[in-house]
Amino acid sequence: MEFGIFVQGYVPAGRSRTDPEAEHHALLEEVDYVVAADRAGFKYAWASEHHFLEEYSHLSANDVFLGYLAHATERIHLGSAIFNPLPQVNHPVKVAERVAMLDHLTRGRFEFGSGRGAGSHEVLGFLPGVTDLDVTREIWEETIAQFPRMWLNDTYPGFEGAHWSLPPRKVLPKPYGPAHPAMWYAAGSPSSYAMAARKGLGVLGFSVQSVSDMEWVVDSYRTAVRDAEPVGAFVNDNVMVTTTAICAETSAEAREAAVRADLGYLHSLLFRYHDTFPRPEGVPRWPERLPEYTPEIIDLLIAEELLICGDPGEVLAQCKRWEAAGADQLAFCLPVGLPREEALTTIRLMGEHVIPALDTDPIHRTTRLRGTATP
Repeated sequence: MEFGIFVQGYVPAGRSRTDPEAEHHALLEEVDYVVAADRAGFKYAWASEHHFLEEYSHLSANDVFLGYLAHATERIHLGSAIFNPLPQVNHPVKVAERVAMLDHLTRGRFEFGSGRGAGSHEVLGFLPGVTDLDVTREIWEETIAQFPRMWLNDTYPGFEGAHWSLPPRKVLPKPYGPAHPAMWYAAGSPSSYAMAARKGLGVLGFSVQSVSDMEWVVDSYRTAVRDAEPVGAFVNDNVMVTTTAICAETSAEAREAAVRADLGYLHSLLFRYHDTFPRPEGVPRWPERLPEYTPEIIDLLIAEELLICGDPGEVLAQCKRWEAAGADQLAFCLPVGLPREEALTTIRLMGEHVIPALDTDPIHRTTRLRGTATP
C-alpha cells in the first residue's frame, strides 16, 4: 500500500480570529507539508479544487499551487483532487492543457483527478437555475472521454456534445512521456466507485465510512474494473482512501493532539458543504455544529476505524487494516487545528516507522500502470 497527503486550504474561523493572516499562513503551511512529505517517502500529494466554501477550503487555484510544488519537490507525485472539468467551471480544453503542462513541469509526476464539485453550494454557483445535481454527472460523463482524444491525437478531431462543443484544433502541449497521466475520479458513494471502474479510472475515495463499511465497496470496484472499457490509454486499477491521521511519539500525546485539533468543527463544515454525502445519524444541519470532541469521542472514533491516531506502532496497525481492506493508497488529511510542528511530526513519524513497513516498492503504482499503455 502506498501513502499520500491531502491538502485543501482549511482556514477555520477560530484561526482567523487570532491571526489576521490566517489564510496566507494556512496555504503556505500546506506547501511545507507537501515538501516534508516528499522527503519523508510519501508517494502522492493531492490538492483540492473548491470554490465558495468559506473556512472549509480556500484552495481554489490548485493548478497554481501544484505548479509551484512541481519545482519544490523531487519524487512525490502531485495530483489534482480535483480539476473540475465541467465546462461551466473550467473549459475542458483548458483542463487538458493544464494537465499536460503539469505533466511536463513534474517530469511525469502529475496525477489527473477529476470530479463534479463538492455539493449544491459550490456547483450551483456555476450552474444557476439548475435544480437537479444529477445533471452534473451527465456533463462529466460527456466530457471525461474527450481528454485522451485531445492528448493522443496530433489534431483533436472536434466534438459536438449536448453541453459543449469544439471544432478540430491542435491541443497543446501534449503530455510528457508515454500516453498521459493516470486518470482518477473523486467518489463518495458506491455507485461512483462502480462508474469509475467501468471507465477504467482510479478512485479518489472521499467517503467518511469505516474500514469495515468500505471493504465491500472496494471489492465491488475490483470485480467491475476487470471488465473496464477504459476512456484512457490504460486502466488505472487503483483505490485511494482519505482519512484523518495524527501520529505522535506516544499514544497519549496523539490523543491529546486530536482533542485540541477541533475535529468536530471540521466535520460540521464537511457536512455543511458536502450535502450529497449520506448524513450519519446525529450530525446536525449547519449552523448547528457537532460538539467539541472529548477524549472519549476520540477513543470511539479510533475504535470505529474513523480516525487514525496514536503512536507509530498503533498507527501502523491501523494502516494495516486499510491494506487488508484492499486500499492501494492511504492519503492523510492533517488536522489544521494542529500546530505546524505537530503536523510535521506526524509526517516525519509516518516516514520513519509506517511507510517503510507497508510500501516496499520503489516505483509508483501509477508509473507502472502508465507504462502499460499501448503506444
